[in-house]
Amino acid sequence: MPVVVAIDNGSQSTKVLVVDETGRVRAQARVGLRPYATPAPGRSVHPDDDVWDSIVRACRRAMERFDGDPAEIVGIGLCTIRFCRALLRADGTLAEPLLSWMDERVARPHVAAPDVAHVTTSSGYIAHRLTGAFRDAAGNYQGVWPIDQGSWRWSSDPDATAATGMDPSLLSELVDPGAELGRVSAEASSATGLPAGVPVFATSNDKAVEALGAGLASSEDVLLSFGTYIAAMTVADAPGGGDAHWVNFGSRPGQYLAESTGIRRGMWTVSWLRDLLHPVAPDDDIYAFDRSLGIEAEGVAPGCDGVAAVLDWLAPGDEPNRRGAFVGFSGAQGRGHLYRAVLEAIAFTMADHIDDMERERGVTARGVIVTGGGAQSALLVQIVADVLGRPVRRALVDDAAGIGAAICAAVGAGVFPDWDAAVAALSGTGAPVLPGPAAETYRALRPWHRGIRSRVAELSDWMVAARG
Repeated sequence: MPVVVAIDNGSQSTKVLVVDETGRVRAQARVGLRPYATPAPGRSVHPDDDVWDSIVRACRRAMERFDGDPAEIVGIGLCTIRFCRALLRADGTLAEPLLSWMDERVARPHVAAPDVAHVTTSSGYIAHRLTGAFRDAAGNYQGVWPIDQGSWRWSSDPDATAATGMDPSLLSELVDPGAELGRVSAEASSATGLPAGVPVFATSNDKAVEALGAGLASSEDVLLSFGTYIAAMTVADAPGGGDAHWVNFGSRPGQYLAESTGIRRGMWTVSWLRDLLHPVAPDDDIYAFDRSLGIEAEGVAPGCDGVAAVLDWLAPGDEPNRRGAFVGFSGAQGRGHLYRAVLEAIAFTMADHIDDMERERGVTARGVIVTGGGAQSALLVQIVADVLGRPVRRALVDDAAGIGAAICAAVGAGVFPDWDAAVAALSGTGAPVLPGPAAETYRALRPWHRGIRSRVAELSDWMVAARG
């Protein structure tokens, strides 16, 4: 039976799945990434060669756990986090550590340096490490790149080159989702345990690949991605955007996704709070503590007895003064209130962003699909259903981006005749969670939370001005 390997490199970890044509996960592994390094104000990089190192270790573990014949592996799907920038020497090695999506330089034109011969994304860098080719996924180019949104290829406009500081000689060849990036080299095989000569296939950016793996297929649904960056997406017809949404490349050739404003460090804030309340020792079961916090939060009434969280632990780029906050304490609240307040803040904030996007586009989704780590919280899923007043379905496989990468590899390798067949075989969602008795309460609380967010933003500006 043919199987594919899916590499899903995210903000906090790399996950690798080995998936067969029925959608069964035959083996998997997860390796955490080290904390971002901040060598100077505004800079945020992956330390040393951490992304490649995590991929190497995750691949080796997954291959060690795979009980089948490596000859069954017909393709590898490569998905990495978007909005990163890799500055490479002529031989493809890093000229400096990989720039994360939080580094201010990724939003600026490239500045030429003598030892930088290639400028690419995280997927372009990893594709070269795996195959030796300078070829990359067209769908992973968003932000400051000279790319034509309509053709998915480099722009021929000299102004685009000038605006981005990227001469065409610096850039990799672009390919569509499901197209071959190259084949695993002997050197990469030795490092990762992946079979040499197996084709590596392009996906897209991580959010788009996640949407593919979750089965998002039309504007009838909106996908809430509960990751380090929380965003809402739905299928769009063409490039464009507005004040309340922008349009991203999808993970099928020619597909686009409308995406709302999001929450930076979204689910990271949940982990931050958990670790703050319960410092992690080497032998601790952090998931057990997550469950105990969830149980405590379930016993708290909607509105958390007046406590609200504002989730600006990492300020938006266009409003650098914004800060996160907890407000409304009376001395009667405990850690369950804090935990639930963060979950409610996620739901309230994203509900407003979804409403703004849908008003701007003139299209309202009937259902909601949730993915990512937060989708494992039954409480968060119920709160989202109550706040949005819509049925919510959870992706069947926890790593939707991994399944999306597997779909791209399976299509590229010819395991399925087309994208629809691959999606039908490999992805799916569970039974809908319907709005419950708390929905009316949450409907009344939405303006309250919106007002708190607005006033905390004003306070953040005042704090900066008052300090001088």
